[in-house]
Amino acid sequence: MTALICGSMAYDTVMVFEGRFREHILADRIHVLNVSFLAPSMRRNFGGCAGNIAYNLRLLGGSGLIMATVGHDFAPYGRWLDERGIAQTHVRVLPEEFTAQAFITTDLDDNQITAFHPGAMNHSHLNQVSAASGVRIGIVAPDGRQGMLDHAAQFAAAGIPFIFDPGQGLPMFNGEELRALVSRAAWVAVNDYEGSLLTERTGWSLQDIAARVRALVVTRGSQGSCIYADGHQHDIPVARAARLADPTGCGDAYRAGLLYGLQRGLDWPTTGRVASLAGAIKIESHGTQQHDFDPPAFAARFRENFGAAL
Repeated sequence: MTALICGSMAYDTVMVFEGRFREHILADRIHVLNVSFLAPSMRRNFGGCAGNIAYNLRLLGGSGLIMATVGHDFAPYGRWLDERGIAQTHVRVLPEEFTAQAFITTDLDDNQITAFHPGAMNHSHLNQVSAASGVRIGIVAPDGRQGMLDHAAQFAAAGIPFIFDPGQGLPMFNGEELRALVSRAAWVAVNDYEGSLLTERTGWSLQDIAARVRALVVTRGSQGSCIYADGHQHDIPVARAARLADPTGCGDAYRAGLLYGLQRGLDWPTTGRVASLAGAIKIESHGTQQHDFDPPAFAARFRENFGAAL
């Protein structure tokens, strides 16, 4: 079962501030905010939600196709994908644009401040879901606003079930648009903050949203995650990480685990644990695509963490 992964492709410039934002940002001075953070270390990584999800799904042994728009500077990223056997059939290059660029500063509490230039991502609506043959499942991850709206409608029109993963793109949509996106989706995946914003904008509670989809997934960082499905609440424990190196991209790794579980027809408790472990493995490495594992190694860690075979 091949998954069509609609979302951004980006270069991530990641800087680490060796302090805590909360010690430098004063709540009563937000209206005149002017701060600078010294970041002694910096890395430039391949990222973007679609690229990260596809990378992790490939490691897990799943099948995925990226659908995205990129710019004239994409060649190094393209070579990276080629070397890892990730197809670029539906990655459209726009010569007049830059590939999307994220500039991320992380502090010692794993909080992040991000500046993002969308570049070619703004034209993601140029891609059509109908151009991808053999697709039986999809995901609409953060991307250009019109692209997210169009791809959700195209998945629904084609009868292809998809995960709606609004992520950092959620503020782009009003309540009516979000209600339409949720109603078209088979599954919705958010973190706890996004879940709160989604309920606020739609006027629906988490239970209301769960009743409209096959499953609602809410991740809670170090507190694990929760999957509301079929009238049940599945509490998913966090998997153990050997070290906490970099949280960037953990949500994308988790979503790759969701796609893998759906492709394999796994039950929700197992699917959630696969996703949890994928996120834990990712957090052990800097960058969003620098970690590596194979299915046997993953299965061994799954048993070690959860006391069951995968």
